[in-house]
Amino acid sequence: MKIAIAQINSVVGDLVGNSEKIIHQALEALSQGATLLVTPELALCGYPPEDLLLRDDFLKANHRALSSLAQRLPAGITAVVGHPHQVNQQCFNAASILKDSKIIATYHKHALPNYGVFDEKRYFNAGEKPLVFMHEGVNVGILICADIWESNPAALAKIAGAELLIALNASPFHINKQFTRLDVLRERVAEHHLPMVYVNLVGGQDELVFDGASFVLNAKGDLTHALSAFEPQLGIVDFNQATPLPGVTPEPLTLEASVYCALKLGLADYVNKNGFPGVVLGLSGGIDSALTLAVAVDALGAEKVHAVMMPSEFTADISVNDAREMAQLVGVKYSELAIKGLLDNYLAVLEPQFADLPFDATEENLQARIRGMLLMAISNKFGSIVVTTGNKSEMAVGYCTLYGDMAGGFALLKDVPKTLVYKLAHYRNRISRVIPERIITRPPSAELRPNQLDQDSLPPYDVLDAIMEAYVEDDLSSADIVAKGYALADVNRVIKLIDRNEYKRRQSPIGVRITDRGFGKDRRYPITVKFSER
Repeated sequence: MKIAIAQINSVVGDLVGNSEKIIHQALEALSQGATLLVTPELALCGYPPEDLLLRDDFLKANHRALSSLAQRLPAGITAVVGHPHQVNQQCFNAASILKDSKIIATYHKHALPNYGVFDEKRYFNAGEKPLVFMHEGVNVGILICADIWESNPAALAKIAGAELLIALNASPFHINKQFTRLDVLRERVAEHHLPMVYVNLVGGQDELVFDGASFVLNAKGDLTHALSAFEPQLGIVDFNQATPLPGVTPEPLTLEASVYCALKLGLADYVNKNGFPGVVLGLSGGIDSALTLAVAVDALGAEKVHAVMMPSEFTADISVNDAREMAQLVGVKYSELAIKGLLDNYLAVLEPQFADLPFDATEENLQARIRGMLLMAISNKFGSIVVTTGNKSEMAVGYCTLYGDMAGGFALLKDVPKTLVYKLAHYRNRISRVIPERIITRPPSAELRPNQLDQDSLPPYDVLDAIMEAYVEDDLSSADIVAKGYALADVNRVIKLIDRNEYKRRQSPIGVRITDRGFGKDRRYPITVKFSER
């Protein structure tokens, strides 16, 4: 028996396009001798469809698309297809068996995740019954995603006679998620002594990135097959009855490689699936914009990227020179738009209001907002989306300007801490040199006032990032963080900044999620709040 794993990149709501991808995979699978094709969770409509699932017309359109798909699949292949399923005004996260132009059986997902980025209880009812079907003499049980994180759905499938389990998934990426999946699947295999086929969605959907990396475990929990991460692929798995035979198992990606690939895929799919002709970004000569530019070129191609340097009187010559060098290294369109004249005009208009008040953050923010206005003007004129360049550390503590460097449509590094920014820059330069070394080694600076450095306003980034991770991602109290060895003054300062800048983050563009607690769907913190442990 040969089973084909269709690790596809579905587009939410594109029922016709997604159906075509499944048919193409079925034809290719059949040509390679496979007779069973398995697709990811909700492959037909894409994941997550969110409030589309509240629309009756959307659910009916999915039923029509599924029926049409069953009729159009090539003879000789059985397909397991993920889709939403409406029954008596109830909606289920489902997988159907398509064979001989018919829908022969449908499974309803039992375990509905309702945490982090998942809110399936908002949309779906839970199923209760197992589904086991016979294929080439093997009893195959179906599970969907969170079903494998609990013991009972697999147990019910085994009681119903399953000899092999197939799990359809739309499991979003975050750092080290692939190792967690393996651990969980091995627990299920150890409990039930059944081999497992795990098929995962691939592609970017708003802030989520699905990394694919589908795999197969035998009844001992040994990894027998693994598909590529972050790219569509059709994997053919040979079986002796229910036992998978040894296949290809590539080495997992390093942390830096996996994050870089996630950023590339998230940006590429957001731009291309939404029909933008390209991107425009501010290139400052600093590390964040340099990494953003490198990812954008790798994701989209240099011809779709426009880098704009907007120097002020505080911009160092080496910043301009480094920006020019990098733009030349990666081959993008590059423009320089000096902002001193615009700033002078703004200050002249505001002079009666400001009188003799000293230069402060107001004038700094004006520079950032002028730059944001220029980038948005270019975006409006040419249709390219503005990609902002701020990182998670800056977003956390509000070291960014509303309607300035936060202005744009996609915040690529929104979930990437500053210390990881440096690691990613080194990683990319090991592949080929695209970021001038001085950009990486210079102390970071916003260059909005004379002799400014980030560390004048913030703790060292290794300290800031550690406190931020403990508070935002691990939900630790200040006392818990101090107990880990950090100075009370630094801890209280960072926590205060994080709490008071929630209002800014609510107004920021979405960005690629690479941690299990990104700013966005993951962390929902009140803006108006009086609680404080201090």
